[in-house]
Amino acid sequence: MTPDTPLWSPPHDVLDRSRIGDYLCWLDRHRGLRFNGYADLWQWSVSDLDAFWSSLWEYFEVTPKTPAPAFVDAPAMADVQWFPGARLNYARRVLSMPGVEGSAPMVIGHSQTREPVVLSADELRDQVARAQRGLRGLGVGRGDRVAAYLPNIPEALVLLLACAGLGAVFSSCAPEFGARSVQDRWSQIAPKVLVTVMGYRSGDRLVDRAPEVEAIRAALPSLRHTVTVPYAGSDAGSDMSWGELLAETGELAFEEVEFSHPLYVLYSSGTTGLPKPIVHGHGGILLEHLKMLALHHDLGPGDRFLWFSTTGWMMWNYLVSGLAVGSAVVLFDGNPTHPDFGALWRLVAESGTTYFGTSAPYLMACRKAGITPWQDLDLSRLRGIGSTGAPLPAEGFRWVYEASADSGAPAPLLTSLSGGTDVCTGFVGGVPLLPVIEGEISCRCLGASIEAYGPDGQPVTGETGELVVTRPMPSMPVALWGDADGSRRHASYFARFPGVWHHGDWISVTDRGTCVISGRSDATLKRGGVRLGTAEFYTVVEELDDVADSLVVHVEGAAAGVDKLMLFVELRGDTSLDARLRERISHALRTELSEHHVPDHVVHVPAIPRTLSGKKLEVPVKRILAGAEPELVAAQGALANPGSLAAFEAAAVRYRTHDRARRLAEPSRGTA
Repeated sequence: MTPDTPLWSPPHDVLDRSRIGDYLCWLDRHRGLRFNGYADLWQWSVSDLDAFWSSLWEYFEVTPKTPAPAFVDAPAMADVQWFPGARLNYARRVLSMPGVEGSAPMVIGHSQTREPVVLSADELRDQVARAQRGLRGLGVGRGDRVAAYLPNIPEALVLLLACAGLGAVFSSCAPEFGARSVQDRWSQIAPKVLVTVMGYRSGDRLVDRAPEVEAIRAALPSLRHTVTVPYAGSDAGSDMSWGELLAETGELAFEEVEFSHPLYVLYSSGTTGLPKPIVHGHGGILLEHLKMLALHHDLGPGDRFLWFSTTGWMMWNYLVSGLAVGSAVVLFDGNPTHPDFGALWRLVAESGTTYFGTSAPYLMACRKAGITPWQDLDLSRLRGIGSTGAPLPAEGFRWVYEASADSGAPAPLLTSLSGGTDVCTGFVGGVPLLPVIEGEISCRCLGASIEAYGPDGQPVTGETGELVVTRPMPSMPVALWGDADGSRRHASYFARFPGVWHHGDWISVTDRGTCVISGRSDATLKRGGVRLGTAEFYTVVEELDDVADSLVVHVEGAAAGVDKLMLFVELRGDTSLDARLRERISHALRTELSEHHVPDHVVHVPAIPRTLSGKKLEVPVKRILAGAEPELVAAQGALANPGSLAAFEAAAVRYRTHDRARRLAEPSRGTA
């Protein structure tokens, strides 16, 4: 088998059995449109924005009448208008759960803190109505902010939908976030109500969050009420319990709002300053998620959708929208590797999950651990797997299809998805109409006009460039909270290339339309004029049995004469970084990549620093090595392992001293 040989191919009757096939038939019947394959469909979707997005509105019956126009252009991408005459409510569509009986289980909550909680469609609607009545009693109305310091549990989902129905603005932080990290986020939006837990379990460890809750409350003078969800720990200090908030029955309320009315506020990682408060609107999120979940992930009534996430990551918001296409959602709160890497796979089997989303590092760790989920479990209902958070190497693709082969279960459609919190969706991903090729993302998503730009700001094909979006998308941020003149939003997305959205990833688009993401462009490595992506480093280094994790940075400074490629490794067990292991690492990089990839220094560190959503801190580490103070480049509360930066600070001192001594020992230029 060659690398171009598909690992999965669409079945011959894919148009008859997929939701995107049904959409294509609808376009033929209702619009007289026919397309010569996915590439033709994608080109139309990014060329005629009004026709494409209005077709989705009508196809998914967002409202009984499709408002016109769908799209009003403007000189600046940030100023375009979507469905300016529309009135809708995200929660109304989500709670309609099309094609679902009232008794059907639709929210399936699993946790390492308590027994499973299951809500039927009717029970979910009832709880949302009760929560709305309780929130109104606390003075919450249109535009008010409600903050959720909650894990991935049904109460968080109920609260989001209750707020959306009222026209209030929801914002969540996972309870793993430290108090300072939470304050940095919520102090920008001034919430009126806080809904919180006082603790949780991660594996067999009980985590008390009462001190954090106390600090958060003290730092937010806007708070008027605190509601505690009984989960773990004491509820002392709150105004009322979750049960008291939901004590009285009520009727579901749906405030009809404009397309751009704020639905929720998400945040950038906050590793290098105050997190950006990214405002997403009702209409943009609803339309984008309907498109992605139905047409790209092929979800609908009868499905069960699990994407491992916390409430601090956009994938949780993405997961909640599964209800809008009629899919049940499976929630999980806890340590995904406790007691072993098979934990999530057992949940997939036990819950009857049909679509399982996770991260690329998790799939690679499962491969490295040698687990065999298809042989050990009944995964016969699983027909789709999603991977995001980092580029999935070719080995990860192969592992999924090798592990599922000969199991008797159907081979799943594996989608490597890449997008961002800024748009709360994927720019590039998979689709049932296209084959899966190892190491490649199958397509640019419908409505996402993605290009790779070279340094001159022109599109390139078959080579790596900056990921840009050349046409507007409705789920682009309505605003950044508090950014009255839009200057912060412009600087964040539109300053690099005038007129287009610059995302900050390296991407290559092949001549067959597939894509390869090779890491963050702001973490680029460049040696001898050759640009190197970080993702390929990690694939090779982390294949070695002795390496648990790694991080690579290029430290350069013309004034100091520094030009070093530094590789940091976290090792397994009692492994030591001796000369033999250093040589194995260098040999693997040299033979599998190139001489340019061989690091100048390989350094052992206790842990690789990551954000709470699992992203490696490449840029902050690079700045520390260049001499910046750790507290100035990374907010400790935004890190999964705050103490991990100390080793990099020590390395910075050590290597600056080493290089200074080396330069002093060298003869000055011009001497004989």
